[in-house]
Amino acid sequence: MKVGTVQSIWRYPVKGMAGEPLSRCWLDANGLQGDRTWAVQDVKRREIQSCKFRPELLRCRAGTLADGGVSITFPGGETLRSDDPEASERVSQLVGHNSLLQARRPASDKDFYRRFKKDNHTWLEELKATFEREPGEPLPDLDNLPKDMQEYVSVVGSFFLVSPLHILTTASLAQMKALNPGSDWHLERFRPNIVIDTDPAIQGLAEQHWLDHKIQIGKITIDCNATARRCGAVIREQGALPQDKSILRNIVREADQNLGIYGNAPKGGEIKVGDDVLLLS
Repeated sequence: MKVGTVQSIWRYPVKGMAGEPLSRCWLDANGLQGDRTWAVQDVKRREIQSCKFRPELLRCRAGTLADGGVSITFPGGETLRSDDPEASERVSQLVGHNSLLQARRPASDKDFYRRFKKDNHTWLEELKATFEREPGEPLPDLDNLPKDMQEYVSVVGSFFLVSPLHILTTASLAQMKALNPGSDWHLERFRPNIVIDTDPAIQGLAEQHWLDHKIQIGKITIDCNATARRCGAVIREQGALPQDKSILRNIVREADQNLGIYGNAPKGGEIKVGDDVLLLS
């Protein structure tokens, strides 16, 4: 069954920073080609950071250069390469912690992806705090995280938290906008890789109904395997988008904490804007 078409494709060359729109891109089991190939490492903690813990990163925008390198445009408008030592200095100033921009490393270097743990509980308290729940609001079940998520800040060998692909529909954005019309529900707040323009007959939180099913985009089959539980990053200022706490309140209350889903594509191929999206099973 056709459920829509690909409205936009987004790649985030540096974990935690704003990204770039694409008209087409290669997609495989590692996600979109060029997605999350760099990240910011806290020097003192020796830990990879995200916009959960370093929300100031959202004020930067990363892009892919013609030679395959990565550019970073800082809030003041200056653009530097990610491999330029001055870029790490600028990031350190922005986030207020001594930091290094680091390229992705192979899965064999497990220590590079290891979570910083001062003791056996502080790391979990810090993680819970990033969800910025108000009294009485539920949290995801962080007390029973899989062992790998307790030990590492991302899937080892990548800078992805859960899966390499994040999918969002226009139906979901329209649903949330209708519930809170005074807020700006611009898709960039939610950092999707693929935005699907759903058919007019499809309403509500469409992609939540695709969990444990498959969708097809062009010739690529995607397993829809997890929901996207939202943290405080969605309320942060980024670019022209103002800080807005009400957005998270609506997601927690009206969408069971979820907006968007995660997936992966076992076999590779190209996807492009305008491709039909089919729900397979």
